[in-house]
Amino acid sequence: MFKTKDFLLFFVLFFPFLLYSQETADSLRVLKEVILKAKPYQEVIPVQTLSGKMLENLASHNVADALRYFAGTQIKDYGGLGGLKTVDVRNMGTHHVGVFYDGIQLGNAQNGVTDLGKYSLDDMESLTLYNGQKSEIFQSAKDFSAASTIYLRTKRPVFEGSKKSNLLFRFKTMSINYYDPSFRWEQKISDKVSFSLSSEYIKSNGEFKFRYTRKNQDGSTAYDTTAIRHNSDIEALRIESGLYGKIKNGSWDAKVYYYDSERGAPGAIVENKFSDGFRQFDKNFFAQSFLVKDFSEKYKFQARAKYAYDYTHYIARDTTNVLGEIVTEGAQSDDSYYQQEVYFSAVNMYSILPTWDVSLSTDFQYNKLNATRRGIQTQFSFPQRYTALFSLASSYRIGGFKVLGNVLGTFVQEEVRYNAKAPDKTEYTPALFLGYTPFKKHDFNLRAFAKRIFRMPTFNDLYYTMVGSSTLRPEYMNQYDIGFTYNLPQNHYFFDKLSFQADAYYTDTKDKIVAAPTGNLFRWMMTNMGQVRGKGIETVLNIGKNINTLSLTANLTYTYSESRDFTKFRGLEMSSYGDQIPYTPWHSGSGIFNAGYKSWNFNYSFIYVGKRYNGNVNNIKVNEVQPWYTHDLAVQKSFAFNGYKLNTAIEVNNTLNQHYEVIYNYPMPRRTFKFIISIAL
Repeated sequence: MFKTKDFLLFFVLFFPFLLYSQETADSLRVLKEVILKAKPYQEVIPVQTLSGKMLENLASHNVADALRYFAGTQIKDYGGLGGLKTVDVRNMGTHHVGVFYDGIQLGNAQNGVTDLGKYSLDDMESLTLYNGQKSEIFQSAKDFSAASTIYLRTKRPVFEGSKKSNLLFRFKTMSINYYDPSFRWEQKISDKVSFSLSSEYIKSNGEFKFRYTRKNQDGSTAYDTTAIRHNSDIEALRIESGLYGKIKNGSWDAKVYYYDSERGAPGAIVENKFSDGFRQFDKNFFAQSFLVKDFSEKYKFQARAKYAYDYTHYIARDTTNVLGEIVTEGAQSDDSYYQQEVYFSAVNMYSILPTWDVSLSTDFQYNKLNATRRGIQTQFSFPQRYTALFSLASSYRIGGFKVLGNVLGTFVQEEVRYNAKAPDKTEYTPALFLGYTPFKKHDFNLRAFAKRIFRMPTFNDLYYTMVGSSTLRPEYMNQYDIGFTYNLPQNHYFFDKLSFQADAYYTDTKDKIVAAPTGNLFRWMMTNMGQVRGKGIETVLNIGKNINTLSLTANLTYTYSESRDFTKFRGLEMSSYGDQIPYTPWHSGSGIFNAGYKSWNFNYSFIYVGKRYNGNVNNIKVNEVQPWYTHDLAVQKSFAFNGYKLNTAIEVNNTLNQHYEVIYNYPMPRRTFKFIISIAL
């Protein structure tokens, strides 16, 4: 998987930084006291955050696992360590969720999907979910362009006292043949510049036992067997480096990220077919930078830039032979895709009055996709997309009232080869957010927002051979929200911390892009004919209590959601008219309970997802997917000796050994044990 030239490239790039490693230090992340002078901040948009110890103590493998604990999110997990993992917020679709990595969006112009299974929690400082967008206007136009946004913020170097180096080694292993060594090194180069380098290697055969049961429509048993999940193996390498600096009234940073993997793409378990020959190879690279500076008390400026290169090689072979062995010859398809992205952003914010700010954000993005298919001559369109985004935003505060509004302009121009037609597209979408604090003595906030957004069809939607349609219109989304947040004053009543938030929302999607079969089941076409209307309620409760050296925290969420298909085709109602859309549970919830006592820590978490329907069209009995729930446990113990810190942990995932499926016919692992040991120098 990893060629010698790849290793030499990264060795040459990062070896000079290793010369700085001449001093070790305790990697305890102690934040110095900082006094901030800023305008009063009022959150007018629903926000959920996992950070610090709560994030670190979760018995989760990657970012996708952790995001399950946010209200209103659904993770589509296609089974196993090598399976695809995507996120959906409020059932609006994966394509309407913007995922930002240290402030810049992770893009995929080919299919619009971000595989969150690629991103580790080891280097994450916080995960934050906003419905709509952030409660500020000092942000890029990209931040305004998504229906919901998820921010992945990585750790930044923090040094205690006079120490200049932090070094952390970690090793993880599991009961299903899983090995995961990693390290993180932080170096203080000067008072104003610091550096970090981290790397992680994962290898697993991904095999686990599962039970496969299916019923006939009359209730009799069609299949009931126990088997081993194959072709879910993974071998992956991640290398990440960052440089962080301070300037007068500002700061800057630069980051390089590289991910290389080979993995099995586990297929669906259908009619006793337990093996397949799908393989996927990925190489993902990006370099990005960020600058922010206050030129005066009234004028602020920030700039971002990014270059990304993504390579995907996908092989689909005949599944199995008569002996049940994976076939290694005779590939049905052998495709390679090459994506490039260039991105620039500039944001200007000016304070007209102490209570009135305006901002102008301008972004430019270039995407290019090439593809090759081994052994087959195809006329691929080789699309190129030029996207310019402009956002004019303003916020105003008076007393306990705050209003925030913006208008986003999106201008798209595309170039393609051969007979594909790519018309230019221009769209304007507005958003309005309101917040009100009625009582000065109580931290009680009311909020409401309305936002219109759209998504461009992906390159696959438009130009994929025998599938795409260059006449597709953008998919439009209107969403409305009303809610409140209440924070109990500190040192009142029994709890040291208690906060509760609740939101009710409504969404309306028009011109939804769907795939429809033609006269041949092997030839599909993309078309605009869908309409989905959704509504729901989300609640989040956070509790904290300290009793001497015992620290107790809890985070509880509950979601009621309803998203129904109101699609008509040529004026006629489809057979699924009024049905709940696939994989949308009416009820779901999660809980995290953590107890810390001296050098011990105990964490218990659970997730519940109620009944839903699979990807087939109609809400009928045979298409039901049963509820699933998991219980996870983790126990940690820290030791300190000779200036070093040793941490050990035991985690139990799916403690009750439940058989469940997030996606129909894609079984998930049953009970697994995970062991972690780390040492900080």
